[in-house]
Amino acid sequence: MDLGGTYYNTKPQVEALETLLQKLPAPSAPAPPPANRPKPARARQLDADQVQELIAGYQAGATVYELGDRFGIDRRTVSNILKRHDVPMRRRGLVPEKVDDAIHLYSLGWSLARVGAHLGVDHTTVLAKLRERGIPTRDTHGRPRS
Repeated sequence: MDLGGTYYNTKPQVEALETLLQKLPAPSAPAPPPANRPKPARARQLDADQVQELIAGYQAGATVYELGDRFGIDRRTVSNILKRHDVPMRRRGLVPEKVDDAIHLYSLGWSLARVGAHLGVDHTTVLAKLRERGIPTRDTHGRPRS
């Protein structure tokens, strides 16, 4: 029974460690300067006029995604601003007729993402509506889920 095996000949291991040791800086060498990293930026704040413009844009029919792009903020921030100012939110979702279309497209083999993009909603909305109707879904490889 061999208990030592590869550890009998340690010369290659010692040479590898010596090579690594040569790559390290000398202990007496001065420390390198710290990396010059940019400081995190402050979150973008909208002034009162911009908030009113955002609200007017939403009430005129712009989506929270469009407003987020326009003002350089996240769509969730847009939603939070609208909620703070008691602006009623629009819910897009899928109307029952579109759910039937989604079921048909999904049964043809379309992915949830493709169906959602076609109908102008998120793939999770399509998934929720399929589940509400009891439609069996597929995994990412197209196999029926168990």
